[in-house]
Amino acid sequence: MLAIKYSIFAVISTLFNLLFQYFSFGSYSGFGSLYVAMFIGTLAGLVVKYVLDKKFIFYHEVKDKKDDAKKFALYSLMGVFTTIIFWGTEIVFDTLSTDPNAKYLGAVIGLSIGYVIKYFLDKKFVFIHKEEVTV
Repeated sequence: MLAIKYSIFAVISTLFNLLFQYFSFGSYSGFGSLYVAMFIGTLAGLVVKYVLDKKFIFYHEVKDKKDDAKKFALYSLMGVFTTIIFWGTEIVFDTLSTDPNAKYLGAVIGLSIGYVIKYFLDKKFVFIHKEEVTV
């Protein structure tokens, strides 16, 4: 059940990411528009995924705003490696294809790979249960 729920949340986050990219391309099509769109989409997807993962995957309850900010920062840091996979895949698809929608296929593939890796990073380093911590 956890894998299904995580997959659904990954799809929701991916849709937010792609939607914000799409709107970004509609607003700006100049130099570096792909990179601007990927950055905006990444931020949108990151916030949505953090909230869903925190509440419904790892069942983490924050103590206060400072604790939440620290968790979000660590969650974001764990996403750096997976974001490189996602961005790299999207850029490769955009570069190698003449189809303007190829970048979205690359994004979906990159995000899918990244989210699988990110789950294990988050479980191990971000949302650690006290009983799992070894001294």
